[in-house]
Amino acid sequence: MQIAEAAAALRAGGLVILPTETVYGLAADAANPQAVAAVYEAKGRPSFNPLIAHVGDLAAARRIARFDARAERLAQAFWPGPLTLVLPVGDTDAVCDLARAGLDTVAVRMPAHPLARRLLAAFGGAVVAPSANRSGRPSPTTYADAVEETGDKAAAALDGGPCAVGLESTVVALLDAPRLLRPGAVTRSEIEALIGPLAEAEADAKRSPGRLARHYAPKSPVRLEAEAPQPGEAYLAFGPAAAGEQVWNLSPSGDLREVAANLFAYLRAADRSAPTAIAVAPIPHEGLGEAINDRLKRAAGFVG
Repeated sequence: MQIAEAAAALRAGGLVILPTETVYGLAADAANPQAVAAVYEAKGRPSFNPLIAHVGDLAAARRIARFDARAERLAQAFWPGPLTLVLPVGDTDAVCDLARAGLDTVAVRMPAHPLARRLLAAFGGAVVAPSANRSGRPSPTTYADAVEETGDKAAAALDGGPCAVGLESTVVALLDAPRLLRPGAVTRSEIEALIGPLAEAEADAKRSPGRLARHYAPKSPVRLEAEAPQPGEAYLAFGPAAAGEQVWNLSPSGDLREVAANLFAYLRAADRSAPTAIAVAPIPHEGLGEAINDRLKRAAGFVG
């Protein structure tokens, strides 16, 4: 019944808190400009930042966007899953101009979470579903955090448990040379193994969500590459570390997937302790560490 109610809310132009494998999203009908505007308003999000269109199957993605051979290879390998492709737009009515931030491209992905897939099937169209937090805040990876952030703006909410991945999707633009616009759980090396070298974002960065300099940020300042906390600081540790009242260990075993799954929830928990700052232990940069460090730098306001 929850799925039917949520689908009805989308058709009526309402917003729905939606679990995905990456983070919880605030979903709306991608074809409805008024509903998309409500998402921007609920998040306090700049309208120049495009939104990702979530679809239930590859056929729906092909209607929305123009696929080339590279896009087909990546979709076959990683969908459903945490990969977003930025492609030339196909059906401009299916994803409205506001959702695309006025661009001639569209960002599209097929989520893997079973509740997301059930809702997409019941709704029958594409939905935008940016993270269900106020703009600039850490993305919610639990139902409780999503409801705390934007629950008062939603007409329906689906509880899918903790998000398995915990980081927003990898974003790749396939417009000329393939470009990595946002690192994520699908790593650079996995993508390059299928379509060759990835260029950096540069001019195409505006086509991706999540690229603001200060993004995913708690209220407290964030200090990176910290070997130990200073007095008054909360500490996000990594690997073997002493426990403490204001210490949250992202992964005692040094598992980067565990770090990704815990990152936003622990940033929020540390922030609630009202520290002078949140110190974060050094995190390796290889593999999934590229995406984790990208989010941490934006939380600290270091990336433009």
